Amino acid sequence: MDRNAEAVKQMQDGNIEEAAKILNDAIEENPEDAVAFTNFGNLLAAVGEEDRAIVFYSKAVELDSTMGTAHYGLGNILYNQEEFKKAVDSYQEAVAQGLIQADVYYMLGMSFYQIGDFMRSLPHLSRAAELNPEDTDARFHYGLALAQAEEIEEAMKQFHAVLKLEPEHADCYFNLGVGYAYKEDAEKALVMFDKALEIQPEHALSANGKKQMEKILSGNIEE
Repeated sequence: MDRNAEAVKQMQDGNIEEAAKILNDAIEENPEDAVAFTNFGNLLAAVGEEDRAIVFYSKAVELDSTMGTAHYGLGNILYNQEEFKKAVDSYQEAVAQGLIQADVYYMLGMSFYQIGDFMRSLPHLSRAAELNPEDTDARFHYGLALAQAEEIEEAMKQFHAVLKLEPEHADCYFNLGVGYAYKEDAEKALVMFDKALEIQPEHALSANGKKQMEKILSGNIEE
């Protein structure tokens, strides 16, 4: 087992100090080892040393611009620091260098989502859900992006798909309630808001939606 593989195993086993020592030795032995710099960046990011991690990721990219995992790691830190436009650049570079993984597309889609560019978030979130059909976060946010783009029917399909995987997803029921309210089906909307509140009684948005639908329905009855 080479030093990088050994370090990754130590990290997976929770032996952070041992992993750091192995990677430090690897870098001292070969200062041109972009993989070791990337792995050290991953280690530092995992323990919250984000500023130091950036230094290691940047060095890895400097040594080997095709190191997709380094671009991805850098993108994650930029995302955490709410530098979403810069994160987009890093994630796009990771994809360009062949890192075709669901998590990369998800984070790329979320970066666009966070800056309010919902149309550009759509293909990436869709791809993430396609690559990992069990990823409810990707599918849920794909649904949200569709809703923001006013693709209500397709958004609701995605929320229903999430519920098949995660039946107690309160936010999905809330968003379905919003969808039915948009379609002027107050009765179905009320059912969805009630379900969200059954799962999460403190869900304030659903409580407000429930009140609004009850007002509409009581008005209909009076008429």
